[in-house]
Amino acid sequence: MATRADNGRKKPTSAATNLIAGGGAGMMEALVCHPLDTIKVRMQLSRRGRQPGMPRRGFIATGADIVRKETPLGLYKGLGAVLTGIIPKMAIRFTSFEWYKQLLSNKETGKVAGQALFLAGLAAGVTEAVAVVTPMEVVKIRLQAQHHSMADPLDVPKYRNAAHALYTIVREEGFSALYRGVSLTALRQGSNQAVNFTAYTYFKKWLYEWQPEYQGGNLPSYQTTLIGLVSGAMGPLSNAPIDTIKTRLQKMKAEEGTTALQRITRIAGDMFRQEGVHAFYKGITPRIMRVAPGQAVTFTVYEFLKEKLERSGPAILTGGSREQEFDSMKAKAA
Repeated sequence: MATRADNGRKKPTSAATNLIAGGGAGMMEALVCHPLDTIKVRMQLSRRGRQPGMPRRGFIATGADIVRKETPLGLYKGLGAVLTGIIPKMAIRFTSFEWYKQLLSNKETGKVAGQALFLAGLAAGVTEAVAVVTPMEVVKIRLQAQHHSMADPLDVPKYRNAAHALYTIVREEGFSALYRGVSLTALRQGSNQAVNFTAYTYFKKWLYEWQPEYQGGNLPSYQTTLIGLVSGAMGPLSNAPIDTIKTRLQKMKAEEGTTALQRITRIAGDMFRQEGVHAFYKGITPRIMRVAPGQAVTFTVYEFLKEKLERSGPAILTGGSREQEFDSMKAKAA
């Protein structure tokens, strides 16, 4: 069991625990769900809807086309960029959520209201977007957008791997290119985590009230997986247009004389005029199929590793005696 202070409340999850548990959860989620992310990006970049007589291609047909032309490894394009950034991303997500949650909690009772949970999740999503996610997404999308065969050594793409893509982008377009679409990425990540953490925390609270025998410990893994799945599906449904515009913006090179807002407005306008409203929801099926189980995997693995670390780890992993006392995922919604 995690250590407790004299007033009975559990100590906060330390940054070291968030780094290990969050990083492990993120890596597992990336390995399981990355092919669906590649399919989503290809669908969002597709221009098939613009040409008469060209039917829209669904996620199964898009995935099959990638496998047929680029081998199954083509579904894992950009995975190196994701794995490089996933540990700091998850550590920042869970650690910053805890910090913002403590900042917004009632100082007398320690309770966290529903509005505070939402704001803490929003701030955590924006923090991870600025610190890690935006550069990682730019590199990942450039790799995923390449249609070369992974089996043909003579088919050499512009970007050979994540490190080469990073170097090439900075050399040709400048360091600022890594932060193209940062406002949209922050909006997407912020809304995702606001909805995700709020829903997940409420679902956990209700399950603990329904099953008091689990108070003070972890819920069964299948319940953690289920509520992670449901809460994870809510974000993509609320911000699909933002994600589609962001993907197209980050695929483009910078244009001199145009601001980010002008490029975003032009992309959105062109999509609406040439492809219709449905274009803003391209890739929504594989995105939900990726994000929802991805969050289920993330929360399940995170809770499991966190419990193991808090039970057996040294003091640095359990938070230390001078920290304020809050449980990582068990805020009591007022």
